[in-house]
Amino acid sequence: MEGQTVESICAELKQSRSWFFKWQGRYDTGEPDWYETQSRAHRDHPRRVSAEVQEAVKLVRLSLYNRGLFCGAQAIQWELKDLSVTPVPSLRTINRILDRQGLTHRRTGRYEPSGKVYPALDAGRANQVHESDFVGPCYVGGPLRFYSFNTVDLATGRCAVEPVLQRGGQVIVDAWWAIWRRLGLPDHQQVDNEMVFYGSPLHPRSMGPLIRLCLLYRIELWFIPPGEPWRNGVVEKFNDHYEQRFLGRVAMQGADALRAQSLAFEAKHNGHYRYSKLCGCTPAQALQQSKTVLRFPPSLDAPRLPLKRPESGQYHVVRFIRSDRRLDVFGEQFTLPPETAYEYVIGTIDVQTQKLKIYIGQEQVDEKCYAIR
Repeated sequence: MEGQTVESICAELKQSRSWFFKWQGRYDTGEPDWYETQSRAHRDHPRRVSAEVQEAVKLVRLSLYNRGLFCGAQAIQWELKDLSVTPVPSLRTINRILDRQGLTHRRTGRYEPSGKVYPALDAGRANQVHESDFVGPCYVGGPLRFYSFNTVDLATGRCAVEPVLQRGGQVIVDAWWAIWRRLGLPDHQQVDNEMVFYGSPLHPRSMGPLIRLCLLYRIELWFIPPGEPWRNGVVEKFNDHYEQRFLGRVAMQGADALRAQSLAFEAKHNGHYRYSKLCGCTPAQALQQSKTVLRFPPSLDAPRLPLKRPESGQYHVVRFIRSDRRLDVFGEQFTLPPETAYEYVIGTIDVQTQKLKIYIGQEQVDEKCYAIR
């Protein structure tokens, strides 16, 4: 067709002038595959879920699964809303993300290593160790959907029950503060690995609000191994008691009644329930007999967010290390020495020196730089 006009070529091939110039433009690029058909799909996908939201869906699902809770799309969506993740994906989108990530398997049982020494905390006196956990979502008349933030002092068995309508932000700081106003400040606070306790999985070194709150008031926060809820066994057992004796029996309408009934249940437990481990005493009597001088928060109102970054103190993660010798600290991976394989280790983050120190029992076996961001 050399020497022919554009019009004659288009007439012979029965194509338009725009078709001709499109292919001429492709040819002029010099690309070897200029003649191949290219996709007409849009290059931009304005409705595509961001990588951050997809990662949040993944971590929420794993957190629910490891705690033995319902971990379907609806439960994940509720959790994302409570954690103020935006935008919250639809149930269909959550299911697609789970399918792509291979997170649709069902629970087949828990793995518990045998013969390994777990670094349990000593709880010989009042407020030496508190265990805390959430129950919920729970539903009462109204309708009212809420969570109960439950805390137990291991030495005396005293409990604190704080209902909240959502988990995250200032609400949970206020709830924890209210519990400390009633129980006193502990030396050590033990929790599981929910995001509300440690902060953001996208910024694992930023120290979430509750880590900062504990550090500012000289409380060492401990995170139990993922997938081992029995390490928080005292508060887990109390949660069962709470569900049977409170949720299953107490009728209430609205948030005000829920608050009042929760405090009444707490007072009844601490003042009237007797435990064999306390030699037949009630939790209140056990505290009185211990003659422990308790520390309490310095003010009636909780600090407001954002909390300032602490300059000192330490918090800990307990993890079981497998053959890959990888330590997971809120999604960040660290390779450990060979002697840590198949052992429980304590990862201690020292805020002042900005170091991650690794212990087996009382012996330090490794140390890594850990810049707080």
